[in-house]
Amino acid sequence: MRFRAALGAALAVAVILVVGAFGFVALLTGALRANIEESAALDAEAAATSLEGSGSTTLPDDDRLLVLVDESGRVVSASDEDIALPEPVPNDDVFTARVDGDEVVFASEDVEIGDTDYRLLAGRSLDDANEAVATVTGLLGVAVPLIVLLVGATTWIVVGRSLAPVERIRSEVASIEASGLDRRVPVPPSGDEIARLAETMNGMLARLEGASIAQRRFVSDASHELRSPLASIRQYAEVASLHPDRIDASELSATVLAEGARLQAIIESLLILAKLDESAATIDRRPVDLDDILLTECSRLRSSTTLTIDGSGITAARVSGDERLLARVIRNLADNAARHAHSQIAVASTDVDGVVTIVVEDDGSGVPAPERSRVFDRFVRLDESRARDAGGSGLGLAIVADIVRAHGGSVAVDDSALGGARFVVRLPAS
Repeated sequence: MRFRAALGAALAVAVILVVGAFGFVALLTGALRANIEESAALDAEAAATSLEGSGSTTLPDDDRLLVLVDESGRVVSASDEDIALPEPVPNDDVFTARVDGDEVVFASEDVEIGDTDYRLLAGRSLDDANEAVATVTGLLGVAVPLIVLLVGATTWIVVGRSLAPVERIRSEVASIEASGLDRRVPVPPSGDEIARLAETMNGMLARLEGASIAQRRFVSDASHELRSPLASIRQYAEVASLHPDRIDASELSATVLAEGARLQAIIESLLILAKLDESAATIDRRPVDLDDILLTECSRLRSSTTLTIDGSGITAARVSGDERLLARVIRNLADNAARHAHSQIAVASTDVDGVVTIVVEDDGSGVPAPERSRVFDRFVRLDESRARDAGGSGLGLAIVADIVRAHGGSVAVDDSALGGARFVVRLPAS
């Protein structure tokens, strides 16, 4: 970029200077020639007046270059006998001829001597003008390249200084590795576009650092969660292998099935979160009737638990989204409420002013206010009153939050009138 900028500036200035130089030389040449032609015309006029008054064809003996020719163009007399003009002499008011190797401009004036008509020519040399033009041309020939080089060098230096902060930013970013995402690039004090670029890069590094920390924590927590059921299965298997008399087949089968189901739930949750991270912006959106899904979940809870399920608050609620993912949101909220409710769960839905609201609440122990901002994080452990039990993977509410955000909605938890937790999901209506 630095080279291109310097080259572009030099070429632009070169074109302008060359065109300007040619124009200046042309104007200078024309002005000098016009001045010489005017001087020659004045000489011819003055000499003609003198000849007409004298009545003689003898030209005055002075420093002027004068030639008297007849109507046929033949030279009659000249102020300098060595003057050699082509005959016949051109019949033009102004013309140029070579005299003794010099370029001379002649101006003519009609003159009548006696009863005979003549033309009086007065000449002025162009040597001084040509020499002046040559001198100016030479100076321009030296000055133009020097100016072009100066502009190119100046542009190179200025652009280099301007890009120095960018190079420092590039160098710093290039040296940052995955283990050093806490580093930041220097922000110039100029407050210009480069400073804003540095601030943007630092913002990106901060987001990458946060994502890296969250990923490491996620992997660590996932490993811990997977280790527990695997360790339990292995422990029972080892005991059954070494001491078959201590564990009967039904107890071993029940343990393996329970821990296997827990493993399956954790792995399925991890897969859902991974897919959401990859394709949150490309959700297949179709009309989804959430009230139908809510009624189905209420029926499932009534048949699988002894809890009282109140679905009287469910009204028509249609949104645009992925039906499978939205069903997962309602299933996870329902399962979470079922695990922590003492005796009652209430489910409701509304569609007001283009916003669909889903409410799932229970009469359990609730979520403490300080924990409500963390309850939707992955693998967050709350106090014992609402801690995960064997039936949960610790990822259910995190999945709810990710799916809702992917659909342009929000989810929150507060206190329920039933005494427990009240989860509220808001989504744009279809």
